[in-house]
Amino acid sequence: MRSVDLEILKSRLAEYIRSAAAGEIVLVTDRDRVVAEIVPPQPDRTALHGEDDFIAQGVREGWLTPATAPPGAPPPRKPAVPFDELMADLEREREAR
Repeated sequence: MRSVDLEILKSRLAEYIRSAAAGEIVLVTDRDRVVAEIVPPQPDRTALHGEDDFIAQGVREGWLTPATAPPGAPPPRKPAVPFDELMADLEREREAR
């Protein structure tokens, strides 16, 4: 893990980006206080374009939570009422008419 002052980072950004790309974490400091981290990309990270940029921004800002189910998978099914109970309720409604 490396640490670099913000002023030095401005003049040597490419060097620190290459370090992060090689797997190293770089702490960015401003007046001896850590203000940011430059971290290596995650293995499954791909470039985002178009609508994905909007989603990525929402995740970064914290107002959007990414889906946990794989794309295209149906949502988990959990019936609100068991089938037997639903049918009995339907039968009662029909008898009441």
